[in-house]
Amino acid sequence: MIAKLFRAFALTSAAVSLTAITACGGKDAGSSADSTAGGSTLKVALLTPGPISDKSWNGGAYEGLTMLRDSLGAKISHIQTKTPAEFEENFRQYGAQGYAMVVGHGFEFQDAASRVAPSYPNTNYIVTSGRVTGPNLAGVAFLFEEASYQAGMIAGAMTKTNKLGLIAGTELPPVKASFEAFARGAKATNPKVEVITSYIGNWDDVSAGKEQALAQIARGVDIIFQNADAAGLGIFQAAKEKNVYAFGSNANQNDVAPDVIIGSVVIDLPKAFMRIGREVQSGAFTGRVISLGVKDDVVRLVLNPALEARVPAAAKAASDSVGALLHAGTFDALKDLTVSADRAKPITPDSAAR
Repeated sequence: MIAKLFRAFALTSAAVSLTAITACGGKDAGSSADSTAGGSTLKVALLTPGPISDKSWNGGAYEGLTMLRDSLGAKISHIQTKTPAEFEENFRQYGAQGYAMVVGHGFEFQDAASRVAPSYPNTNYIVTSGRVTGPNLAGVAFLFEEASYQAGMIAGAMTKTNKLGLIAGTELPPVKASFEAFARGAKATNPKVEVITSYIGNWDDVSAGKEQALAQIARGVDIIFQNADAAGLGIFQAAKEKNVYAFGSNANQNDVAPDVIIGSVVIDLPKAFMRIGREVQSGAFTGRVISLGVKDDVVRLVLNPALEARVPAAAKAASDSVGALLHAGTFDALKDLTVSADRAKPITPDSAAR
């Protein structure tokens, strides 16, 4: 269907430990104004798997955390964690300290949150890119694959070599889903396209990210879609050196390398955090899977104004048409990649180790 749509457009016209935690601006963690809800302070903590300087997944989450402070008067705390043992330890410490909302930022936090949540019923645990649920546990399913499909459509139309590269930190299910969606989008506009996929093995090694990108470029790749957090900065370096294109991810990274980034597949993490934070503050929060995508204006493709003129008009128009269908909830080509809330299994105290 999309291939026909694309052709039609083409005929008509010619993208560690809590004591060491610090909050924004160099202040100690939690040094913020009281919220206005009942005169009490909303306490929100964020655990990230990587540095908030990555200008991507972790940096966007920290922006969301500080927005909760600035908009809702929340007391905030952040810590970078590396191992599952650290995930669980810090989840427990925040629960013991009476935090109302604790966010584990990433799919990998699901198991630890499921184990800890039943022990601290007054703390609401949120796992981004997760689908676990419980009375005080919610997964946030970002439908990243939706805008990834749109980015793929544009990449398929722009490639000169018919070889596209996909590079990520590790092989997580949400990443694999977005890569599959990108590949489908690319083949919708260019059936001849070949996709090469690589995983770095971590999310913060800039040099390794660059090496993976250079290896793909040596194989003929001329556009790379990366989802690699801090390691993605190395991918952009390689793209600049070799004069190939790339796509940003998670945050709007268009300004990171404006000469090579066609566009970014963005998750508006501050908007998502505010939505959930307001629920927690008002007492309306319930454990469930919270699905947020294009129709919620949380996931979107943002083209780089500096390079937008290089995107074929027919490809942009076709991508925009898919975007309109996504907004309307009537685009069906990705349904098999989306895990909906009704398929999520609740986590009960009996099924989670305390």
